[in-house]
Amino acid sequence: MKHIFCLSFLLVGYFAGFGQTTKKSDVIVRSNGDILNGEVHEITDSTIRFTYSGEKLVYTIKKSDILKITFASGRTEAFNNMAPQASSTQSAPAPQPQAAMEDTRNKVAILPFSFVKDGQNLAEEVSEEVQNECYAMLGKHAGVHTLMSPRATNVALNKAGINRSNIKNYSMSELCQILGVEYVIDGMISQNRTTQTNYGTTSYSDKSKDDDKKKSGTASTYSTNVQNYQTVMDMKIYNEKSEIIYNQNRKAFWQTEDAYKNTLEYLIKRCPLYTK
Repeated sequence: MKHIFCLSFLLVGYFAGFGQTTKKSDVIVRSNGDILNGEVHEITDSTIRFTYSGEKLVYTIKKSDILKITFASGRTEAFNNMAPQASSTQSAPAPQPQAAMEDTRNKVAILPFSFVKDGQNLAEEVSEEVQNECYAMLGKHAGVHTLMSPRATNVALNKAGINRSNIKNYSMSELCQILGVEYVIDGMISQNRTTQTNYGTTSYSDKSKDDDKKKSGTASTYSTNVQNYQTVMDMKIYNEKSEIIYNQNRKAFWQTEDAYKNTLEYLIKRCPLYTK
Protein backbone atom coordinates (compact mmCIF):
# COMPACT_ATOMS: atom_id res chain seq x y z
CA MET A 1 0.00 0.00 0.00
CA LYS A 2 2.88 2.32 0.80
CA HIS A 3 4.41 1.76 -2.67
CA ILE A 4 1.07 2.46 -4.36
CA PHE A 5 0.72 5.72 -2.43
CA CYS A 6 4.22 6.87 -3.48
CA LEU A 7 3.57 6.03 -7.12
CA SER A 8 0.30 7.98 -7.09
CA PHE A 9 2.04 10.96 -5.52
CA LEU A 10 4.75 10.95 -8.20
CA LEU A 11 2.18 10.77 -11.02
CA VAL A 12 0.21 13.69 -9.60
CA GLY A 13 3.40 15.75 -9.29
CA TYR A 14 4.44 14.90 -12.86
CA PHE A 15 1.17 15.99 -14.44
CA ALA A 16 0.99 19.09 -12.27
CA GLY A 17 4.49 20.10 -13.36
CA PHE A 18 3.68 19.40 -17.00
CA GLY A 19 0.61 21.57 -16.79
CA GLN A 20 2.66 24.43 -15.35
CA THR A 21 5.28 24.30 -18.12
CA THR A 22 2.68 24.34 -20.89
CA LYS A 23 1.71 27.95 -21.48
CA LYS A 24 -1.43 28.68 -23.44
CA SER A 25 -1.40 31.36 -26.13
CA ASP A 26 -3.85 34.05 -27.13
CA VAL A 27 -5.36 33.31 -30.54
CA ILE A 28 -6.22 36.12 -32.99
CA VAL A 29 -8.47 35.43 -35.99
CA ARG A 30 -8.03 38.04 -38.74
CA SER A 31 -10.66 39.02 -41.29
CA ASN A 32 -8.65 37.35 -44.08
CA GLY A 33 -8.74 34.00 -42.26
CA ASP A 34 -5.21 34.11 -40.82
CA ILE A 35 -4.81 32.72 -37.30
CA LEU A 36 -2.11 34.26 -35.10
CA ASN A 37 -0.85 32.58 -31.91
CA GLY A 38 1.02 34.52 -29.26
CA GLU A 39 0.35 37.11 -26.58
CA VAL A 40 -1.86 40.21 -26.71
CA HIS A 41 -0.19 43.04 -24.78
CA GLU A 42 -2.56 45.93 -25.26
CA ILE A 43 -5.88 46.79 -26.94
CA THR A 44 -6.50 50.44 -27.85
CA ASP A 45 -9.39 52.12 -29.63
CA SER A 46 -7.94 51.34 -33.07
CA THR A 47 -5.03 48.88 -32.70
CA ILE A 48 -3.81 45.78 -30.89
CA ARG A 49 -0.20 45.21 -29.76
CA PHE A 50 0.74 41.56 -30.22
CA THR A 51 3.80 39.26 -29.97
CA TYR A 52 4.10 35.91 -31.75
CA SER A 53 4.84 32.83 -29.62
CA GLY A 54 8.57 32.43 -29.09
CA GLU A 55 9.34 36.00 -30.27
CA LYS A 56 9.96 39.32 -28.53
CA LEU A 57 9.14 41.74 -31.36
CA VAL A 58 5.85 43.57 -30.75
CA TYR A 59 3.56 44.07 -33.76
CA THR A 60 0.75 46.60 -34.12
CA ILE A 61 -2.39 45.26 -35.81
CA LYS A 62 -5.39 47.35 -36.80
CA LYS A 63 -8.57 46.45 -34.97
CA SER A 64 -10.50 46.65 -38.23
CA ASP A 65 -8.51 43.64 -39.53
CA ILE A 66 -9.49 41.39 -36.61
CA LEU A 67 -12.62 39.28 -36.20
CA LYS A 68 -12.09 37.92 -32.71
CA ILE A 69 -9.54 37.08 -30.02
CA THR A 70 -9.61 33.95 -27.86
CA PHE A 71 -7.47 34.65 -24.81
CA ALA A 72 -5.41 32.04 -22.99
CA SER A 73 -7.90 32.24 -20.12
CA GLY A 74 -10.64 30.99 -22.45
CA ARG A 75 -12.42 34.32 -22.76
CA THR A 76 -13.41 35.32 -26.31
CA GLU A 77 -13.80 38.89 -27.52
CA ALA A 78 -15.47 39.65 -30.86
CA PHE A 79 -15.13 42.95 -32.71
CA ASN A 80 -17.63 45.11 -34.54
CA ASN A 81 -16.28 44.31 -37.98
CA MET A 82 -17.25 40.67 -37.54
CA ALA A 83 -19.84 39.86 -40.19
CA PRO A 84 -23.29 39.15 -38.65
CA GLN A 85 -24.73 35.71 -39.22
CA ALA A 86 -27.58 35.53 -41.71
CA SER A 87 -30.96 34.43 -40.46
CA SER A 88 -31.12 31.72 -43.10
CA THR A 89 -28.99 28.61 -43.17
CA GLN A 90 -26.85 30.05 -45.98
CA SER A 91 -24.23 32.45 -44.61
CA ALA A 92 -22.67 35.27 -46.63
CA PRO A 93 -18.94 35.01 -47.36
CA ALA A 94 -16.70 37.07 -45.12
CA PRO A 95 -15.22 40.17 -46.78
CA GLN A 96 -11.61 39.76 -47.84
CA PRO A 97 -8.94 42.49 -48.08
CA GLN A 98 -7.62 43.48 -51.48
CA ALA A 99 -4.34 41.58 -51.03
CA ALA A 100 -6.19 38.34 -50.24
CA MET A 101 -8.39 38.52 -53.32
CA GLU A 102 -5.79 39.56 -55.87
CA ASP A 103 -2.49 38.05 -56.93
CA THR A 104 0.25 40.30 -55.54
CA ARG A 105 3.17 38.56 -57.24
CA ASN A 106 5.62 40.97 -58.96
CA LYS A 107 3.45 44.00 -58.14
CA VAL A 108 5.28 47.09 -56.89
CA ALA A 109 4.08 50.26 -55.14
CA ILE A 110 6.15 53.41 -54.64
CA LEU A 111 5.42 55.37 -51.47
CA PRO A 112 5.66 59.19 -51.46
CA PHE A 113 9.29 60.08 -50.72
CA SER A 114 10.08 61.96 -47.53
CA PHE A 115 11.89 65.21 -48.39
CA VAL A 116 13.62 67.08 -45.56
CA LYS A 117 15.28 70.40 -46.44
CA ASP A 118 17.30 72.26 -43.83
CA GLY A 119 15.62 70.16 -41.14
CA GLN A 120 12.07 70.90 -42.30
CA ASN A 121 9.65 68.51 -44.03
CA LEU A 122 8.63 69.88 -47.41
CA ALA A 123 5.04 69.88 -48.64
CA GLU A 124 3.28 66.69 -49.69
CA GLU A 125 3.33 67.94 -53.29
CA VAL A 126 7.14 67.74 -53.28
CA SER A 127 7.07 64.19 -51.88
CA GLU A 128 4.57 63.14 -54.54
CA GLU A 129 6.66 64.81 -57.26
CA VAL A 130 9.66 62.61 -56.39
CA GLN A 131 7.30 59.62 -56.19
CA ASN A 132 6.19 60.34 -59.77
CA GLU A 133 9.79 60.77 -60.95
CA CYS A 134 10.72 57.40 -59.47
CA TYR A 135 7.70 55.82 -61.17
CA ALA A 136 8.67 57.32 -64.54
CA MET A 137 12.30 56.14 -64.29
CA LEU A 138 11.53 52.61 -63.13
CA GLY A 139 8.43 52.20 -65.31
CA LYS A 140 10.53 52.07 -68.47
CA HIS A 141 12.64 49.21 -67.10
CA ALA A 142 10.25 47.26 -64.85
CA GLY A 143 10.51 44.02 -66.84
CA VAL A 144 8.17 41.39 -65.39
CA HIS A 145 7.12 43.69 -62.56
CA THR A 146 3.90 45.70 -62.60
CA LEU A 147 4.12 49.17 -61.09
CA MET A 148 1.11 50.56 -59.27
CA SER A 149 0.55 54.15 -60.40
CA PRO A 150 1.33 56.84 -57.80
CA ARG A 151 -2.26 58.06 -57.89
CA ALA A 152 -3.65 54.56 -57.26
CA THR A 153 -1.14 54.12 -54.43
CA ASN A 154 -2.06 57.39 -52.75
CA VAL A 155 -5.80 56.77 -53.13
CA ALA A 156 -5.46 53.34 -51.48
CA LEU A 157 -3.45 54.86 -48.62
CA ASN A 158 -5.99 57.65 -48.10
CA LYS A 159 -8.90 55.19 -48.06
CA ALA A 160 -7.10 53.19 -45.38
CA GLY A 161 -6.62 56.36 -43.31
CA ILE A 162 -2.85 56.37 -43.81
CA ASN A 163 -1.00 59.66 -44.20
CA ARG A 164 2.51 61.03 -43.70
CA SER A 165 1.93 61.56 -39.96
CA ASN A 166 0.87 57.97 -39.11
CA ILE A 167 2.41 55.81 -41.85
CA LYS A 168 5.25 54.83 -39.49
CA ASN A 169 2.68 53.00 -37.34
CA TYR A 170 2.29 50.38 -40.09
CA SER A 171 4.76 47.65 -40.94
CA MET A 172 5.81 47.21 -44.55
CA SER A 173 4.01 43.87 -44.53
CA GLU A 174 0.77 45.65 -43.60
CA LEU A 175 1.32 48.28 -46.31
CA CYS A 176 1.88 45.54 -48.90
CA GLN A 177 -1.37 43.92 -47.83
CA ILE A 178 -3.30 47.20 -47.97
CA LEU A 179 -1.90 48.09 -51.40
CA GLY A 180 -2.14 44.56 -52.80
CA VAL A 181 1.52 44.38 -53.86
CA GLU A 182 4.57 42.18 -53.30
CA TYR A 183 7.13 45.00 -53.03
CA VAL A 184 7.13 48.51 -51.59
CA ILE A 185 9.71 51.21 -52.40
CA ASP A 186 10.38 53.67 -49.58
CA GLY A 187 12.73 56.63 -49.95
CA MET A 188 13.95 59.72 -48.11
CA ILE A 189 15.86 62.78 -49.34
CA SER A 190 17.81 64.99 -46.94
CA GLN A 191 19.07 68.31 -48.31
CA ASN A 192 20.97 71.10 -46.56
CA ARG A 193 22.37 74.45 -47.67
CA THR A 194 26.18 74.64 -47.64
CA THR A 195 28.35 77.30 -49.29
CA GLN A 196 27.66 79.92 -51.93
CA THR A 197 29.63 80.22 -55.16
CA ASN A 198 30.15 83.66 -56.72
CA TYR A 199 30.44 84.04 -60.49
CA GLY A 200 31.57 87.43 -61.88
CA THR A 201 32.19 88.84 -65.37
CA THR A 202 33.48 92.20 -66.56
CA SER A 203 32.84 93.71 -70.00
CA TYR A 204 34.31 96.89 -71.59
CA SER A 205 32.79 98.96 -74.39
CA ASP A 206 34.22 101.97 -76.29
CA LYS A 207 32.19 105.10 -76.74
CA SER A 208 33.23 105.29 -80.40
CA LYS A 209 34.90 102.97 -82.85
CA ASP A 210 35.06 105.39 -85.80
CA ASP A 211 38.80 106.02 -85.54
CA ASP A 212 41.91 104.48 -84.08
CA LYS A 213 42.25 107.01 -81.29
CA LYS A 214 41.81 105.71 -77.80
CA LYS A 215 38.74 107.07 -76.19
CA SER A 216 37.26 106.53 -72.79
CA GLY A 217 34.70 103.75 -72.48
CA THR A 218 32.54 102.03 -69.87
CA ALA A 219 33.21 98.86 -67.92
CA SER A 220 30.39 96.69 -66.57
CA THR A 221 30.74 94.03 -63.91
CA TYR A 222 28.15 91.32 -63.30
CA SER A 223 28.12 89.11 -60.22
CA THR A 224 25.95 86.07 -59.46
CA ASN A 225 25.73 84.09 -56.25
CA VAL A 226 24.74 80.42 -56.51
CA GLN A 227 23.58 78.47 -53.46
CA ASN A 228 25.16 75.04 -53.04
CA TYR A 229 23.48 72.06 -51.39
CA GLN A 230 24.48 68.75 -49.88
CA THR A 231 21.95 66.07 -50.82
CA VAL A 232 21.71 62.54 -49.41
CA MET A 233 19.19 59.96 -50.60
CA ASP A 234 18.15 56.81 -48.77
CA MET A 235 16.21 54.12 -50.65
CA LYS A 236 14.88 50.79 -49.40
CA ILE A 237 12.77 48.10 -51.05
CA TYR A 238 10.71 45.76 -48.84
CA ASN A 239 8.90 42.55 -49.71
CA GLU A 240 5.53 41.43 -48.33
CA LYS A 241 7.30 39.87 -45.32
CA SER A 242 8.82 43.24 -44.32
CA GLU A 243 12.24 41.97 -45.39
CA ILE A 244 14.63 44.52 -46.90
CA ILE A 245 15.81 43.32 -50.32
CA TYR A 246 17.57 46.57 -51.31
CA ASN A 247 19.15 49.17 -49.04
CA GLN A 248 21.22 52.08 -50.32
CA ASN A 249 22.26 55.44 -48.88
CA ARG A 250 24.09 57.74 -51.29
CA LYS A 251 25.40 61.30 -51.26
CA ALA A 252 24.76 63.29 -54.44
CA PHE A 253 27.83 64.14 -56.52
CA TRP A 254 26.55 67.53 -57.66
CA GLN A 255 25.78 70.45 -55.34
CA THR A 256 22.75 71.80 -57.20
CA GLU A 257 19.24 71.90 -55.75
CA ASP A 258 17.98 69.22 -58.15
CA ALA A 259 20.97 66.91 -57.67
CA TYR A 260 18.65 64.31 -56.12
CA LYS A 261 17.36 63.43 -59.61
CA ASN A 262 20.71 62.02 -60.76
CA THR A 263 21.09 60.17 -57.46
CA LEU A 264 17.58 58.73 -57.79
CA GLU A 265 18.36 57.47 -61.29
CA TYR A 266 21.66 55.98 -60.08
CA LEU A 267 19.95 54.02 -57.28
CA ILE A 268 17.07 52.82 -59.46
CA LYS A 269 19.43 51.43 -62.09
CA ARG A 270 21.10 49.28 -59.43
CA CYS A 271 18.00 47.97 -57.66
CA PRO A 272 16.83 44.34 -58.17
CA LEU A 273 13.57 45.49 -59.81
CA TYR A 274 15.37 47.27 -62.67
CA THR A 275 15.70 45.53 -66.04
CA LYS A 276 17.94 46.91 -68.80
